[in-house]
Amino acid sequence: VQASWASVAPNRCTPPTTALTGAGSMVVRACVRVLITPAWPQPLARLQQLPMSEELLSITADAQRITAQIARKRAIGFLAKKLRREDEDTLAALRAGLEHDKAGGRREAAALHRIEALRDQLIDDGDAALTTLLEEYPHADRQHLRQLARNAKDERLKNRPPHAYRELFRELRTLLESPAS
Repeated sequence: VQASWASVAPNRCTPPTTALTGAGSMVVRACVRVLITPAWPQPLARLQQLPMSEELLSITADAQRITAQIARKRAIGFLAKKLRREDEDTLAALRAGLEHDKAGGRREAAALHRIEALRDQLIDDGDAALTTLLEEYPHADRQHLRQLARNAKDERLKNRPPHAYRELFRELRTLLESPAS
């Protein structure tokens, strides 16, 4: 016995067209790939912040651990199937949560790029760049930053391992993250 469309989905007046279900399916699969992709796996704590049921949370965590290509593809399909059965509000909230996380990642990347540019400027321009930095952050240790910049420049010229280069990055990151006094 087959159920009619009206009994399966009483809220909808017409069945979805093939084009709409295909497009929706692709959106859900893209969302699933973002959730379990190896380049950007969501840690369990981050997954728990997303509006997901416990069942979806456990399926997502299991799918993240799968490394075999075919098994991973099956897991993506299974998770997508489960997500398609969720209501539209849950899917919209999940997509919004993932997009919000992308925006945070972009902000963090931009901050790191700013620190890298500042470090390179300190190494290349020397005291002029340091003076500009100290105008913005007067509580910074001038002598230590100058020494690190000079050592990093010396390391670069002599093809040595970049110890001072990395230390300068760490110092600048703590300086820029700390509240200005």
